[in-house]
Amino acid sequence: MAKGRPPAAPVRYPTRQKVDFVIIGSGAAGGVIARELSVAGLSVVVLEQGPYLSANDFKHDELGTIFNLEFSGTLSDNPQTFRHTERETARPRLSGLPPALYARMVGGSSVHFTGNFWRFHPIDFRERSVWGPIEGTGFADWPISYEDLEPYYARVDWEIGVSGSPGPFDPPRSRPYPMPPLPVKSSGVLFERGARKLGLNPQPAPMAILSQRHNGRPPCQHCGFCLAFGCEHDAKSSTLVSMIPQAEATGRCEIRPESVVFRIETHPDGRVSEVLYVDREGREQAQRAEAVVLCGNGAETPRLLFLSESERFPNGLANSSGLVGKYLMFNGLSYAHGLFEHPLNEFKSVQVTRIVHDFYDADPGRGFYGGGGIDARWQWFPILFALAGLPPDAPSWGAEYKRLLGEYFTRTVDVNGHTTSLPLASNNITLDPEAKDRWGRPAIRVTYRDHPDDLATMRFLQRRGKEILEAAGARKVWETPVAPATFGGHLLGTCRMSDDPADSVVDRYHRAHDVPNLFICDGSSFVTSGRGQPTMTIQALAFRAAEHIARFARRGEI
Repeated sequence: MAKGRPPAAPVRYPTRQKVDFVIIGSGAAGGVIARELSVAGLSVVVLEQGPYLSANDFKHDELGTIFNLEFSGTLSDNPQTFRHTERETARPRLSGLPPALYARMVGGSSVHFTGNFWRFHPIDFRERSVWGPIEGTGFADWPISYEDLEPYYARVDWEIGVSGSPGPFDPPRSRPYPMPPLPVKSSGVLFERGARKLGLNPQPAPMAILSQRHNGRPPCQHCGFCLAFGCEHDAKSSTLVSMIPQAEATGRCEIRPESVVFRIETHPDGRVSEVLYVDREGREQAQRAEAVVLCGNGAETPRLLFLSESERFPNGLANSSGLVGKYLMFNGLSYAHGLFEHPLNEFKSVQVTRIVHDFYDADPGRGFYGGGGIDARWQWFPILFALAGLPPDAPSWGAEYKRLLGEYFTRTVDVNGHTTSLPLASNNITLDPEAKDRWGRPAIRVTYRDHPDDLATMRFLQRRGKEILEAAGARKVWETPVAPATFGGHLLGTCRMSDDPADSVVDRYHRAHDVPNLFICDGSSFVTSGRGQPTMTIQALAFRAAEHIARFARRGEI
């Protein structure tokens, strides 16, 4: 992917000049907080390890994006290791997707996500009180409620840009969606038909993609390259286009791309003093700051805290609880597939237009904890479909293989189940003792095995998905077998929030319990996983955190 030139920045801060805030990471949370703090009159430097790209840099390159992982960096430059349990030796991933999947660029993974934007429901914040403890897990209530977060969900709708229409299971909302839903696709029509035959309640999918012009940005052009691709039209509501330009326009925010942070330094009194990083020329730099907001993601954030250990913080910065890196949650995924009689041409337009939330809540009658949502989608591109899109009983070579590719590519619908994940201390991010990245930092080591209830929830939603496809009239239905996850794009829970410093890393305002001028806001702050679409909640938390952080700054409480 070509590296675009960032727009002329309104400010350049010398590294030895102390700024009010350094924000590490510019993704879903970092971009929001950068805009909010700079608008509040505070000086901000954003350190982003990836390049600063723009719409002109994005293209429909399946090889580069899907197979060469241009958005996340190569596995040789950015190695990660994986194991299912701590009894195993973690092995490096030499090909395919990294265990912790995320983008490295200004705007982060918000540039490359699908755009499914579900709010959490009230139950997500208080499940421990409703269902009781689950043995062997860190199942807990959040210190905040849906009602606390709802005004900030509304801000995400309107300021980030979300298209949708309320459904029968949606939680209360203070404002309507700013835009109507995106046009329904063939998959949505068929999914709705099958769901209604089963007595379910399909609804338009809320999407962080513009259905009409909004906040000066154009609507979706329906090219079909949303999932894993940057938007060439600025219609996808990434922080790259929705937040960061406004932050720079204040004249108080500098975006500093290709800046790889390797340590947060602290004074002897335990307060953060500066952030150390390697710049694009490979030189070590140090940016002084009054305070730091860490918005890496659920993998990079704990890695940096471990890298910032010191005599005062021997187990890693902000880790007196011992919970940094623990309770990693991926969200579960299940896949059902259906072949239909007529061409559907699902490769056009956005991935998702209809969802079902009838199974969102947990139900003890199922015999296991967990719930989730189901959507109809298309997530294939030609090369990827040729490798893995056909049913398992199809040939993989020859004339019949070629014929089936032509038939299935235009007639297939996928139904995905998106589920809860239980927080397990044994699922975690740590530093690999051997593997290092190109900058000499210890590689991220992922240890992850789904709880049996998580796997049961995936199978439950997969069966519901197959039933919907059959009711919709699919000629053939098959599944991708549910198996323990070996990678995740939702990196949640590794620096959880609570009012009790003994069982968390940050408080309800995202301030680190151990370090008064360090804040952590990204997926790592989550206490429970929600139902598989966390980005909207990450951004609502970021709007809320920024409001409180700015207030603390004005009061001299940082």
